[in-house]
Amino acid sequence: MEKRRVVVTGLGTVNPLGKTVEEYFNSLDAGVSGAGPITRFDATEFNTRFACEVKDFDPLQYIERKEARKMDRYCQFAVVAADQAVADAAINLETIDKSRVGVIIGSGVGGIETMTNDVTDFVVNGSHPRFSPFLIPKMIADIAAGFVSIKYGFMGPNFATVSACASSSHAIHCAYDLILLDEADMIVTGGAEAAVTIPGVGGFNSAKALSTRNDDPKTASRPFDKDRDGFVLGEGAGILILEEYEHAKARGAKIYAELKGCGISADAHHITAPHPEGLGAKAAMTTALKRAGVKPEEVDYINVHGTSTHLGDIAELIAIKEVFGDAAYKLNISSTKSMTGHLLGAAGAVEAMACIHAINSGIIPPTINHFTDDPEIDPKLNLTFNVPQKRDVKVALSNTFGFGGHNSTMIFGKMED
Repeated sequence: MEKRRVVVTGLGTVNPLGKTVEEYFNSLDAGVSGAGPITRFDATEFNTRFACEVKDFDPLQYIERKEARKMDRYCQFAVVAADQAVADAAINLETIDKSRVGVIIGSGVGGIETMTNDVTDFVVNGSHPRFSPFLIPKMIADIAAGFVSIKYGFMGPNFATVSACASSSHAIHCAYDLILLDEADMIVTGGAEAAVTIPGVGGFNSAKALSTRNDDPKTASRPFDKDRDGFVLGEGAGILILEEYEHAKARGAKIYAELKGCGISADAHHITAPHPEGLGAKAAMTTALKRAGVKPEEVDYINVHGTSTHLGDIAELIAIKEVFGDAAYKLNISSTKSMTGHLLGAAGAVEAMACIHAINSGIIPPTINHFTDDPEIDPKLNLTFNVPQKRDVKVALSNTFGFGGHNSTMIFGKMED
């Protein structure tokens, strides 16, 4: 049986660099930092007092008040990004077979702000506890997929993936496999997160995972820099429309790129630290290349996980050199988390979009905020420091890794008949 092909026919995003795809891509090309002082709550007493927030986001510009009240911020991001992606894909809702359209949207922590607010209210007013009837549906991580499905009547596969920072990459992987298995013709997929909250910042501070460069937030996310001191927390959503190629061609859809292959693995090593030799990352990349039918020397660009932590950055580059050999020195490599911050469960989808943009624009987004070379990092690797680079990108690879040792790799290619 001839293998089905999976292509990307729609994009949508709300993230610290823009509330539309165009704004996001323009900011990537310009090397813009999305970091700034936290405005969502009083962070005065925290070790980290900045984050990459979505600026000036008013859900009522996009969602009816009654519906918006039923959604946590992460879900609002997901719905708005999904609306953009569905519109971008020019889906005819009157003629499409909705039983063949699915929704798979991942989130690392779901409605953490809703849970925080209701529990805080219970503690303050404990003698007369009053919980919102929407607490549970606003909190659970699968509700974003539910809302999108209900809104559009999409009755295909519908669920959430929860694997920390790999959540949206795993969602896309699941969507890819389900289309290949002929269980759907089209799937709305990606991820959303809104963890710039008191427990989000407090918890990562306690784990010593966040940068504390409060004097200069915009340069705090420094992947591969000698003086990096942790990641910068971000928020937002990224949604892709994945579609079977012949189905897309039959309806005259524009095609951004082909999703050629995916790979997943586990480190089986530590709850928060990566395997020091990058074994899980190596396995995920190797599997993705095999499934995609792509040779290492055919990859032009890698959007790395690159969170700006000492152990993580080093381990990922070790894995890349193991997998790509001499071809590693001909690649462009960059971490767009230097600009967006770390969107946790939404990171994989938003960074997949950066790969798709590189394929279509011929512009490699930079790793900004590089000031000092790290002697532990091979200086011959092209980490695309500080300024974008032009390159004909036919194949781009995206890595996403999550707490618990969850690893995911996606490979996108320029569309060829």
